[in-house]
Formats: sequence, structure tokens, C-alpha cells
Amino acid sequence: MTGHTTHNASSERGPAVWSWRRELPLLAIVAAMFIASAVAWPFADDEIPTHWNAAGEVDGYGGKVEGLLLLPGIAIAVWLLLAFLPRWDPGRRNYASFGTAYLLTRVGVLLFLALVHAGVIAVAVGSGIDIYFLFPLGIGALFFALGNVMPKFRPNYFAGIRTPWTLASAKSWTATHRLGGRLFMLGGVLFAAMAFVRAEWFVIALVGVLFVGVAFLFIYSYRVWRDDPDRVPVGMVTPNAEE
Repeated sequence: MTGHTTHNASSERGPAVWSWRRELPLLAIVAAMFIASAVAWPFADDEIPTHWNAAGEVDGYGGKVEGLLLLPGIAIAVWLLLAFLPRWDPGRRNYASFGTAYLLTRVGVLLFLALVHAGVIAVAVGSGIDIYFLFPLGIGALFFALGNVMPKFRPNYFAGIRTPWTLASAKSWTATHRLGGRLFMLGGVLFAAMAFVRAEWFVIALVGVLFVGVAFLFIYSYRVWRDDPDRVPVGMVTPNAEE
């Protein structure tokens, strides 16, 4: 068999070494969110909109703590989780082969949270910004960006499209992530369209499309695995197989 040796040079490199220099831009995003909250605190209303329905109408309020500190708190939790997950991943050696893609994914998620937080702050201080216009554009951009980096992901247990078959076939992993990347970019366009099509039917249709897309990828990963003559035990797919 070719491309499935589990003890090659790439797999022996181990996970990328921790680097504060690499983490500083991500921490700067989180710090900026807390600083923005501190600056806005004296000017914010006591009741801050925290939730919008499918029609873009506010249907949930919270106090200053929830409105100004919830998203920064989530951001720091997300940073910690995504920074240390590779250390617990049984496939942690593979992260060295897609470190840049994984870093860009983390940056994208934090930038999305920062964008939404900026919108919440703007509403809290009475700017009149339309956050329902901002949110779909932000999540659309995030999905589109994830779709671009997804084909670069290599087998692991936390990041990417992990089915029993992508973790047991380099061919299935590669093909599924290439297709998944295209579908994510399509999803990004559809999410962005929500900013302009404000109708409950569109939200329902979008959820339906996403469900069908996930189901299709699940089935597709199985079909590619089924036709792969070089299948391996689950989790044994190496990072540089089927480049």
C-alpha cells in the first residue's frame, strides 16, 4: 500500500511547538474586545439587546455584564480551547502539516466574535446600527474563509470533517474536505444573503440546505472510503497521504 505508513518523517515531527509570538495576534483580538467593553461601559444602556429573531427583531435583553462581557468571555474560552486541543488529540502529530490552515481558522473564529461584539457595543451605546445586517455578513465571511482553508486540513480528531470513513481513508479525507470546502463557501454566500433577504422562509430554507449538505458529505465520505483499496484502521491516516 502507498501513502499510509504511520511512522514517516512527517508524523514523527510532533505537534507544532507553542509560540507566544504566533499567539499574540489572537490574544490581541481578545484583548481588544475587553478594552472596547471597558470604554463603552459608562455609555451603554442598562438593558442591552442580546438576541435577535429570524426577522431581525430584538427578542432578548441583558444587563451590562451579559451584553458587554459575554462575547469577550466566550472569545477567551475559544482561544484556550483551540490553542490546547492539539495537545490532547491522538492525531496531534498531524497538526504540523496544516498548522497555517489551523491558525487561520482560529483567527477567523475570533474575528467573527469580535465583529459581532462590535455590533452589540454599537447598539448598546445607541448608535442605531443594524446588527442583523452585520451578523449574516460576518458568518458568511467566516464560512467562506473556512471553505478556503478546509482542503488543507490533515487527519485529526478535532478539526475538519471527521466521520468514521475520513479517519480510515486518506482518499476519503482528502476528497471529502475538498468537496466540503466548496460547500462551506456556498454556505457563506447563502448566509451573507440573509442580510438582504429578511424572511423567515429564507432562514428555514437555509437550515434545510445546510442539513442536506451535511448529510451529503456524510454519505460521500462513506462512498469514497468504500471504493478506496488502501483503507486503514480508523485514526491511522497519515498527514501527507493523498496530497
